[in-house]
Amino acid sequence: MKALLALPLATIFLSSCGSVAPDTAPPGSGYLTAFRAAAPPKDEDPLHTRGYWDGDGVKGASSITIMRDEQKAYFYKGNHLVGMSPIATGKTTHTTPAGNFKITQKNIDHKSSLYGVIRDTATGEVINDDADTRKHRTGPGQVFENAPMPYFMRFNNGIGMHVGHLPGYAASHGCVRMPEPMATKFFKNVILGTPVIVQ
Repeated sequence: MKALLALPLATIFLSSCGSVAPDTAPPGSGYLTAFRAAAPPKDEDPLHTRGYWDGDGVKGASSITIMRDEQKAYFYKGNHLVGMSPIATGKTTHTTPAGNFKITQKNIDHKSSLYGVIRDTATGEVINDDADTRKHRTGPGQVFENAPMPYFMRFNNGIGMHVGHLPGYAASHGCVRMPEPMATKFFKNVILGTPVIVQ
């Protein structure tokens, strides 16, 4: 399954979240980790990269509860808790809204249409590691690289769950970042219409 689309193309282009550094982080402290392999930076607290999954073979309808105050997402099958993932939700300037939602799209290779980096094509040097297509333009010899959001599970307009950097606190542009092992488990076990509760 490469991608399941349940929204009009115009809506899909409005993906608003990206893997950006938190308000207090120095430039380059977390954003570019989304462009590299899944291995966490050496200074990242390993407690924030672990989760667990015990849902293989368990029957029951899937649902997800996202607890912003805990920075954790819980996966249920029926009434059974079968998985937990550490997460990074939206920072104070781009909060992840509370509410009851449903999975409306799954895309294994999703990229942000709004956020990314601007890179010098000759040297490969990153010129802007928190670029926004609505605010920043590329100059001669520069290219905009859209932020990757692998295993994207859209549940609230431009907001979804996906693989991303986990600094241990709310740090995204609204999306719910997860470590890759947990994002892949969640992705494989949700279907379109799976309930997502954000508290």
